[in-house]
Amino acid sequence: MKCPECGFDDSKVIDSRPAENKIRRRRECLECKCRFTTYEIVENIPLMVVKKGNVLEAFDREKLIKSLTIATAKRPVKMMVLEDIVEDIVQDLKNQFRREVSSYELGEMVLHRLKAIDKVAYIRFASVYKDFNDIDSFVKIISELNNEKE
Repeated sequence: MKCPECGFDDSKVIDSRPAENKIRRRRECLECKCRFTTYEIVENIPLMVVKKGNVLEAFDREKLIKSLTIATAKRPVKMMVLEDIVEDIVQDLKNQFRREVSSYELGEMVLHRLKAIDKVAYIRFASVYKDFNDIDSFVKIISELNNEKE
């Protein structure tokens, strides 16, 4: 942090305290001993989803939880597990420093996690996500699951 008086590049923090969604820091220049205040805020860059047709849409956590709730209806899957799935996906994307994710990739991430939790919910979600149009699509995915089990 540059000193506002002499422009020296280094300072030490004397005091830190929270202040309205930011952190207020009192600093002292190591060169001229000038004291000054800085505010630190978290940079919150929204995650964007690239939909079909390259349309960008802000990631909506609630929308994904609603889709998962529909897929797991009448299944022994707790709401906390669904929230954990969404949080895990968001953290994965943040750890990769991703600002955009395709709806296809997001769907694959959900399917991967659902498969480990509940096979019926996995098939339900896949039927909507992969846009199943006939019985053959269901038969194919069920046979794939059976082949994995063996």
